[in-house]
Amino acid sequence: MDNVFIERLWRSVKYEEIYLFEHATVIELCAGLEKWFERYNTWRPHETLGNQTPAVAYADEDIGGSLAEVVIKSKKTA
Repeated sequence: MDNVFIERLWRSVKYEEIYLFEHATVIELCAGLEKWFERYNTWRPHETLGNQTPAVAYADEDIGGSLAEVVIKSKKTA
């Protein structure tokens, strides 16, 4: 499987959040990433989803939660 979509996502994260803001602690970094992903998923339309936001496109699926909750869920299922 081609990982171009993931590479593009991480490029966006780096250039729109990580490189622009100085996160002094891991807690600040997590808060910044949580804010960025919230905006990415609820405000920013995606061409591959028919110009819908992921929140609208995947409204019926239970994939939400804070960054910490998602990490905890993924560790429990691993």
